[in-house]
Amino acid sequence: MNGETATRRAVEWLAAAAPDPEDCRRQWERNPLAVTLLPAGLRWDVLILSGALGGLTLDVLTALVDRPGPVLADFGDSRTGFLVPPGTAARWLGTGVRAAGRGTWIVVPYPGRRTGGVRWLVPPDGDGNLTDPVTLELAMHEAAALLADGPPAHGHR
Repeated sequence: MNGETATRRAVEWLAAAAPDPEDCRRQWERNPLAVTLLPAGLRWDVLILSGALGGLTLDVLTALVDRPGPVLADFGDSRTGFLVPPGTAARWLGTGVRAAGRGTWIVVPYPGRRTGGVRWLVPPDGDGNLTDPVTLELAMHEAAALLADGPPAHGHR
């Protein structure tokens, strides 16, 4: 699948979560920042990690799986959001992790387009693949242990 086709599929998949998918696509096209608000809890929930833990968790996760589900980062990498199956936020018990599920909205950038703030570290694949929360939790524990041992040498986003 070429890049343009992958981006189109990702846009369609993301926009399908919007109350009005066609309006979502139009807003994305008109918005110079290429971001929109989409509801969490329908097609995905988001687990948001702060600071170095988020980037290091992604590093560990990519060593565990071929391709994690979509991952967002905000400006300055102060927060990293992992898209996980719907319902995960309601069941999440971990401390230090913000869980965005039904009733919350997240800022979502247009896949494949540069923005001044939030961006995709791992863009959606258009097939709806999400990060398994159990695997994510294992990666978070490993990342927390690595952080406790000292700052990462390199590879951290």
